[in-house]
Amino acid sequence: MSNPETLPVDGVLDQLAAALGERRRAVLHAPPGAGKTTRVPPALMRAPWLEGRVVMLEPRRVAARAAAARIAAELGSRVGELVGHRVRNDTKVGPATRIEVVTEGVLTRMLQDDPSLAGVGAVIFDEFHERSLHADLGLALTLEAQTELRPDLALLVMSATLDDRRIAEVLGDAPVVRSDGRRHPVTTHHRARQGTELEVDVAAAVEHAWAHDQGDVLAFLPGARWIRRTADRLAGRLPGGIVLPLHGSLDAAEQDQAIAADPHGRRKVVLATDIAETSLTIDGVRVVVDGGQRRSPRFDPRSGLTRLETGRISLASADQRRGRAGRQAPGVCYRLWSETDQQHMASFDPPEIAIADLSGLRLQLGAWGASADDLTWIDRPPPHALAEAETLLTRLGALDDDGRLTAHGREMAGFGAEPRLAHMMLRGREIGLGALACDVAGLLSGRDPSSSRHVDMRDRVLDLRRGGGSPALREARESSRRWRRELGVAEDGDDSDDTGVVVALAFPDRIGQQRGSASSYRLASGRGAELPTGDPLVGSPWLAVADVDGEPAGGRVHLAAPLEQTRLLAAFGDEVDAADEVVWDDRRGDVSAERLSRLGALVLKREPIERPDPTALAAAWAAGIAREGLDLLPWTRELGEWRQRVAFLRRVAGDDWPDLSDEALTATTADWLAPHLTGVRRRKDLARLDLGTIVRSRLDWEQQRRLDEWAPTHLTVPSGSNVRLDYGAEDGPVLAVRLQELFGLTDTPRLAGGRVPVVVHLLSPAQRPVQVTTDLANFWRETYPQVKAELMGRYPKHHWPEDPLTAQATNRTKKQRR
Repeated sequence: MSNPETLPVDGVLDQLAAALGERRRAVLHAPPGAGKTTRVPPALMRAPWLEGRVVMLEPRRVAARAAAARIAAELGSRVGELVGHRVRNDTKVGPATRIEVVTEGVLTRMLQDDPSLAGVGAVIFDEFHERSLHADLGLALTLEAQTELRPDLALLVMSATLDDRRIAEVLGDAPVVRSDGRRHPVTTHHRARQGTELEVDVAAAVEHAWAHDQGDVLAFLPGARWIRRTADRLAGRLPGGIVLPLHGSLDAAEQDQAIAADPHGRRKVVLATDIAETSLTIDGVRVVVDGGQRRSPRFDPRSGLTRLETGRISLASADQRRGRAGRQAPGVCYRLWSETDQQHMASFDPPEIAIADLSGLRLQLGAWGASADDLTWIDRPPPHALAEAETLLTRLGALDDDGRLTAHGREMAGFGAEPRLAHMMLRGREIGLGALACDVAGLLSGRDPSSSRHVDMRDRVLDLRRGGGSPALREARESSRRWRRELGVAEDGDDSDDTGVVVALAFPDRIGQQRGSASSYRLASGRGAELPTGDPLVGSPWLAVADVDGEPAGGRVHLAAPLEQTRLLAAFGDEVDAADEVVWDDRRGDVSAERLSRLGALVLKREPIERPDPTALAAAWAAGIAREGLDLLPWTRELGEWRQRVAFLRRVAGDDWPDLSDEALTATTADWLAPHLTGVRRRKDLARLDLGTIVRSRLDWEQQRRLDEWAPTHLTVPSGSNVRLDYGAEDGPVLAVRLQELFGLTDTPRLAGGRVPVVVHLLSPAQRPVQVTTDLANFWRETYPQVKAELMGRYPKHHWPEDPLTAQATNRTKKQRR
């Protein structure tokens, strides 16, 4: 065994082991650089109460491998002997292994295979503040396993920045052990961004640190694209130094090169994603340049899509990154934001369980035989996201209609892949495309291994099968081989043209049908998607889309494969629904009656219906009239005036009278009009409607009687003329009549049972308005003399008495009266 240097956490190891020996649950709070990752597992391995292996979870593969290597070195062993690791496509354990460092998905599979975790004495959740989905699920399952089956199992949660008291409370008031702070001071400088591209500012900060500070430099960037751009800007600008990338797409050798000290003694700059934020100690680093951003997946339950968002890190993440500079010596941290900006940063990142696709979690809960409500969580899974997950799993055949796991779902849960990919591979085997499905799953289980800007998945499949290629491609190939072994498939024919079928098995909701422009597609989920301009797949009638972002206005397709409709029907024929659709067609301005074959929101086939259902036809016409407006109906002037009379009484008497306005009738066509539309097949048939009878039936018998009494169409004036009333006038019901015809009428006529006076438009003999009044008595008394004086000279043939109240009303001239 080697003799490693003393680390801060060493001072609390005995206390921690004792707490776990007594309570079997504990929380360790240890700041960055304290040494918890490498020192705690050996300390528990030596505890007298431990029976079995120590299993420690790391959130990232590179951290798991690095932690296992460092622990093994400190114990004077090699990885695979006393200390081992289990990560995707890389397992190094042996019969003598006492400490296993695993990624979180591995623990979930271990629990599903054996809920009692036989042979395991302690489970450690390292860097739990990262709050990955697998960590939260693994902790919930381990807690139940400990409670129900293994009270002797020790459970330890370790973190540098998490709210340890809250975690301890969830763990049943578990004891909290705290270690000292970081061993070396770190000086922090704020360098506010200059408004340029992030890689420009990061490169400038790296050059400054290279010239003014000692030691290697670790710079944090959001993703591989930013890392490449920053490396290009630094090329040739760091005398005697080397620039190394560190991200998840690299193979193990490249990651190890970035982590270890340079064997030639050169000073180095490591450009890393948040993969280097925790657990890892990168030898030689004394300077951190923090770009302050990260790429995080965020699931949108409304669209069913996950998109990567670039955003600001939290204060907790910033503290973790800063700590990388003080791991081995006093260090310096350059933060590319102002102190003012820091005041607006969130304290912690949201847990993945709050923003992720929960289909994998829901599948594992089904395999565990529990609901989310049965388990203990740090943060409960959001109900809406769980509901979306259940919808997807039901469509994939993993859950039955009651939410129980099917035989297919159980096989999916044990397959070690995301639900969509597991379903794709299992169904692919059934239709003779198992090997191709494994290749596609390997390609989709990591980052896109291709540097091509084209979206065609078939090209990726061919690259994978040729051999060689990028580290990401080699890893995809290894994943495919592992899954082929599990499935028992070995065929590898010329089947790349069926890539679209295989992709559609995983993403049935993303089968796309061309619409409108050549690059625009409608997905089976109902959402829109766009191919990049100029992509070779533009113009393909059908696509199976593997990767599309979740932009609300229409996602951009990143990975897809063409799909033949005949192959689509062969694979999804049992999911095609045929139904009659009788609807209003806005484009034609008419009713469309068709039998549609649909796959989700996509129409595969249309056939006209010769004899549509009359009720459906009537409802479609009613909906169309509601959309197009009442002008489609055969209105008459008489009927329009009748509606005006009803509207008048509604204004006077209130809601006892129906609302027959355009707005009200348009909104209720299904109630008053649809029952009368059963014989309407074409637009011209509307002319045969007895619209007067239909609309008048809105009044009962008593209302129709009162309408004629309270709002008559005509009034008889003293001259004997029967004058029509205008109920459409803005100022009220109007009686427009020549002045001479009202001689002798003292009071203004009133309507609605005497409630409302008519508005009298007094006309000259030439039918021109002379005066408007609602008070005839006052007109005769005050205004008539003046009007008489004005009109006598203009109309001398007409009678203009001195006393209009005693004069005989007439509609004739003086000569006609003789």
